[in-house]
Amino acid sequence: MDKIRVNGIKLYAYHGVLSAEREIGQYFLVDCVIHTDLRPAGQSDEVNDTINYADVYDVIEAEVIIEPVNLIEHLAEKIATAIFKGFAKAQKLEIKVTKPSPPIDGSYENVSVEIVREREN
Repeated sequence: MDKIRVNGIKLYAYHGVLSAEREIGQYFLVDCVIHTDLRPAGQSDEVNDTINYADVYDVIEAEVIIEPVNLIEHLAEKIATAIFKGFAKAQKLEIKVTKPSPPIDGSYENVSVEIVREREN
């Protein structure tokens, strides 16, 4: 199956279990892979025959900034649900949410979760 990738979306939000995370906030990164059939768009050269990645960005942005959640696992699930709801052509999703600065003592680059979801019929 073909894929559309929207990678490295960087948004400031207030997610986390700790009150300090919800007060101060931090940047979150989102990577999204949408599995879909790109043949119609490849043949027609019409944006209406594909999933517009600008619209995907808008959906992800809304889910990330609108309401704080405790877990990035929950945030990833919300993003997947919203994309399936908004884009009928999306058949399978890979959503990765990265938290670059979690409150963990130690040396690390970041933490992330990645979920894979298929459209339920």
